[in-house]
Amino acid sequence: MSSETREKDGWIESVVSIRRCSATVKGGRRFSFNALVVIGDGRGTIGWGYGKANEVPPSVDKGVKDAKKQLKKVLLKGGTIPHRVEGRFGASRVVMLPANPGTGVIAGGAVRAVVQAVGVTDILTKCYGSTNKLNLVKATINGLTKLRTKEDIARLRGVEL
Repeated sequence: MSSETREKDGWIESVVSIRRCSATVKGGRRFSFNALVVIGDGRGTIGWGYGKANEVPPSVDKGVKDAKKQLKKVLLKGGTIPHRVEGRFGASRVVMLPANPGTGVIAGGAVRAVVQAVGVTDILTKCYGSTNKLNLVKATINGLTKLRTKEDIARLRGVEL
C-alpha cells in the first residue's frame, strides 16, 4: 500500500501501511485491518503507532492515538541532520547521511514517511537487511534519536571545543 499523508491539528499523519488479516469462522472469513501510522510536527518530534480494528478508518485512528503516546524529540540542523547515523531494529539497518540544501529526501516509503514527518527536507538514506515496514520505521526512529550536536558531545566528554 502507498503512503498517505495528511495534516491535522498541527500534526503530519502518514499511513505507512494497511494490512488485511482474516480469521476463518463458521460462516466464512472475517476480515480485520491493521494500520502502521507515523506522526510528527515537522519540527523535530516524531512518533509511530499501530492500530487494529474491523475497518480501515478506526484502525488508522487507533494508530494515531497510539503514536501520540510515544513521541520522541529529534535534534535537527536546519533541514537536515547534524551527522551520519545508523539506526537498527531487528534485522533492519537504516543509514542516514546529511545532505546539502536542494537534495530532497532520498528514501524509501517507510523511511521517507518518518523523515518527512519529523521535518527533514534534505537527507540521503540506505536500508540494509530486512525491509519489513514496521522494523524500518523503528530503525529510523532509533537512528534519529541517536543524533547529537557538537556541544552535547563536548559536554558529555568533558572537553572544550
